[in-house]
Amino acid sequence: MTASLATVAYIGATILFILSLGGLSNPETARRGNLFGMLGMGIAVVATILGPRVTAIGVPYIVGALVVGGAIGLYAAKKVQMTQMPELVALMHSLVGLAACLVGFSSYVDTSVAYTGAEKVIHEVEIYIGILIGAVTFSGSIVAFGKLSGKIGGKPLLLPARHALNLVALLVVIWYGREFVLAPDVNAGMTPLIVMTVIALLFGIHMVMAIGGADMPVVVSMLNSYSGWAAAATGFMLSNDLLIVTGALVGSSGAILSYIMCRAMNRNFFSVIAGGFGGGAPVPKAAGGAAEPQGEVQPVSAAETAELLREAKSVIIVPGYGMAVAQAQHTVYEITKLLREKGVNVRFAIHPVAGRMPGHMNVLLAEAKVPYDIVMEMDEINEDFPEADVSMVIGANDIVNPAAQDDPSSPIAGMPVLEVWKARTSIVMKRSMASGYAGVDNPLFYKDNNRMLFGDAKKMLDEVLGALKG
Repeated sequence: MTASLATVAYIGATILFILSLGGLSNPETARRGNLFGMLGMGIAVVATILGPRVTAIGVPYIVGALVVGGAIGLYAAKKVQMTQMPELVALMHSLVGLAACLVGFSSYVDTSVAYTGAEKVIHEVEIYIGILIGAVTFSGSIVAFGKLSGKIGGKPLLLPARHALNLVALLVVIWYGREFVLAPDVNAGMTPLIVMTVIALLFGIHMVMAIGGADMPVVVSMLNSYSGWAAAATGFMLSNDLLIVTGALVGSSGAILSYIMCRAMNRNFFSVIAGGFGGGAPVPKAAGGAAEPQGEVQPVSAAETAELLREAKSVIIVPGYGMAVAQAQHTVYEITKLLREKGVNVRFAIHPVAGRMPGHMNVLLAEAKVPYDIVMEMDEINEDFPEADVSMVIGANDIVNPAAQDDPSSPIAGMPVLEVWKARTSIVMKRSMASGYAGVDNPLFYKDNNRMLFGDAKKMLDEVLGALKG
């Protein structure tokens, strides 16, 4: 394939990637967007292998790597449950960061192309920044994987003087960056490069360890952005225009998504990076602050829940991570289908940070064939709760916590939440009275119009479905 033809293929792949992002912005066009993305990547890979920059000797190695990577990807796609998607995404981000680091070191020790003057400085700056971003992405994503999979606790690790430590680390990285660029040869430049890489790896660990469980959806989208910038930096190192454009698309879209997530949680992006939210530590009450939740919970049975749903004219269902863990989305769809056949207006309310990654609940509901037109975003449906007869919360906690509005001293104060308590009757499905991922108590459980349906979501919903059919 000639250089001109490879360039045309890259342009075509870029257009398909842009169309892919456009398609993925809407559930109804997501499948088409996914198809565009796969097609664009296929064209890009083929154009790269057959292009002028790959010799015949290198083709077997590339094909072998594609076979191994493709086999792992197919295995993961078949075996990984939908509840494990957030940690899988974090793991994939770590691989992008690792690739950026390896390409950076390889590009630095490669002496086949001689750079001089300003060109040499620019190339080495690209390498330094690429490895820096890649190392932060790699280690941060590994920690995120551990937190999302439960191998690492969700409580933030807040080191004394952590901000000062981060500032010192940044200054050291800048200093060694100067030493790296001024190094007379590869051997002399390798020491500052390795020191910077170690600092970046430690910073990635520290950064994500300091972020609490409630901020994990922001972390996932943030790492997605980092992986894009790492890919773009790799493109600069390899002088590959398509990789630069693709990385920029992923990086910018991830940054925008992170901003949307932060806005949905009433959080500043830099305060998320600083960490500390969602740790479960008690927060001192301000003078005149709201009192601790008091009262008794009112348990309800599956049969009584079915009766409340049967008598309702309007039902709003709020899915959460508990639904994902129990794999209850298919039963939820069966209940929804049955109620709609009886003339009940059933809708779903999705909080932007429900679950462990952006869009987690939307993906689960789409998998269960829930119609897109009854799945509403928080801003679309929040004002409808007062007219609802029943609001049913399935395994969610922090996103339906009235303390966000009523308690100024709460760690989640000011965070927009779904106002499920305004319905005539709210039903919360939980295994126990344990707090949510943010470690914050929930006054909703003690409200007069709230009922608690305790037990595994799948088991209890199956009983509700049986009672409805009976």
